Amino acid sequence: MASLKEKIGYALGDAAAGGITWKVMSIAFPVFFTSIFGLTVADTAALMLIARMFDVVTDPLMGSLADRTQSKWGTYRPWLIYGAIPFGVIFALLLYTPDFGPVGKRIWAYTFYLLMMACYTAVNVPYGSLLGVMTDDDNEKNQFSSFRMVGAYAMGFITLFSFPYLQKMVGGTEQHQYAVLGIFFGVLAAAGTLACGLMTKERLKPVRAEKFSFKPFADLFKNKPWIYLTLIGICTNFFNGFRYAVAAYMFDYILGKEITMGSLIINYTVFMMFGEATCMVFGGLSPKFTKWVGSKRKAFMLAAVICAAFSLLFFFMPKDPDYIWLLIAIVILTSVGIGLYSPLLWSMYADVADYATEKNGTSSTGLIFSSGTMAQKFGTAISGSLVAMLLGFSGFESGTDPTTGETIVTITDLESVKSMIWCLFSLFPAIIAGIIILLTRIYPIKK
Repeated sequence: MASLKEKIGYALGDAAAGGITWKVMSIAFPVFFTSIFGLTVADTAALMLIARMFDVVTDPLMGSLADRTQSKWGTYRPWLIYGAIPFGVIFALLLYTPDFGPVGKRIWAYTFYLLMMACYTAVNVPYGSLLGVMTDDDNEKNQFSSFRMVGAYAMGFITLFSFPYLQKMVGGTEQHQYAVLGIFFGVLAAAGTLACGLMTKERLKPVRAEKFSFKPFADLFKNKPWIYLTLIGICTNFFNGFRYAVAAYMFDYILGKEITMGSLIINYTVFMMFGEATCMVFGGLSPKFTKWVGSKRKAFMLAAVICAAFSLLFFFMPKDPDYIWLLIAIVILTSVGIGLYSPLLWSMYADVADYATEKNGTSSTGLIFSSGTMAQKFGTAISGSLVAMLLGFSGFESGTDPTTGETIVTITDLESVKSMIWCLFSLFPAIIAGIIILLTRIYPIKK
């Protein structure tokens, strides 16, 4: 029986990865690269697309490598313990803007973005795989998964809410602010990752293959539950990716950069923070909701229906800062669905790993969980890349002045840009949620 301390330790892992690094990368990176760092829209889109091709190779290899690791720390925990510091350092360097021209900035961004993706893979794939070896009790897996999501959303809440206040505290240019905050959040991410590795236990021994083989990779594509769940995972991250990637643009060009109400500053990070708080609460309620509904599959479908309905409703709302609390209310209601299905996704990956072990005779837990991480990165980054491209098509241009090194942003058609931003936050996610509902309906594992 796992202790509360261990469940908190496991939660710290996703508090670091999902609540800090991935949250900042999802919500801040498109606008950071185009409007602060100084990449062109095309470079930003290409960067994220290239990184995805990189992940297609590294994520499955990392899963297979993690499955074969043997050390005094276990199979998966050593990757967290030894990967924690590089994870934090590279994140900090990625948020630093060097005093280079267009080519130098492009090289810097591509180098450290790809290194960050590799580091994230080396830490997060083993972290997800831990769920498969900490317990064989299905109810306890749901509890660990719920703690994981609460940890991620609680830290996401803190990160997003504190961001504008920390920026004002740091002062100076936006480039300076992001560089300092990169160091601050990088230290927190490293500490959370290390704590997770030290506070958790591996109780189950993976059934290892005797030698490396490409057979587990081939077996994945014969595993129907894995295929459907991977597609669902990609879609859930498309859903979140569009919303997070475009939120900053929505405030910059539609709602106003900041809306001040007394001592409360509502900018794009605080706006999305209300959703994080809701996800934290309903992520904790997800096991009870699943028990009440009767199965993970049905619970996931109902949660996706909530996401689709309220995303569509947002599309019809006034594009006016006077209605900010109504917009926040719809974000909160949409996040009820996200909070309910997020823990279920990782618990369902554990089910798929168990199914694969029974069918094939050897464990491929790390490989299967790596597909969850790959789906996360693929969905989030491709959506971020699409946001950059679609904004470019609608009239948004950015780049670095080759003479002064300053970032330049030009809007050739403001109304077209505004309409695209609004659709990317509402209509596009609503369509994606509809696809999630269809995929979940035909997902083969019924429990």
